[in-house]
Amino acid sequence: MKYWLLKSEPGSFGIDDLAAAPAKRASWDGVRNYQARNFMRDDMRKGDLAFFYHSSCDVPGIAGIVRIVKEAHPDLTAFDPADPHYDPVSDPQNPRWYMVDVALERKFRRVITLDELKRYQRGRLSELMILRRGNRLSITPVTKAEWRFIVSLEAAERAREQSSA
Repeated sequence: MKYWLLKSEPGSFGIDDLAAAPAKRASWDGVRNYQARNFMRDDMRKGDLAFFYHSSCDVPGIAGIVRIVKEAHPDLTAFDPADPHYDPVSDPQNPRWYMVDVALERKFRRVITLDELKRYQRGRLSELMILRRGNRLSITPVTKAEWRFIVSLEAAERAREQSSA
């Protein structure tokens, strides 16, 4: 199993949109960066887990966890002139762009903010790609150690809430 971080702008498609989707499942479409596409097409597998990260918003950060439920397949939005992700050069016989399908595993009780992640940049998250200067990829791999640490941040918050209740 591999771990990932998937970025989306909540104004376009956020974790609440996924939670409201039929079966809490949707296609992760519209990726128009070759390196991110290659991660999806070549490396993501059914069963992999990913953090759902909200970007370009007031409080960027990790909002929850999704599971890859369908491996890479052609991104149909590339062929639809009415879609904002349309690519007139993309050919259905030789697709340029791919998407995966994801299902919501769980929404976090709070967003693990980018600022919070940065507090561990010189330690446990020193290699986390989203924290690298200039990184703008919408899909990045996450190591097992990074995954466990970030999940522990959310778990600690849940434990604090339960002990104060």
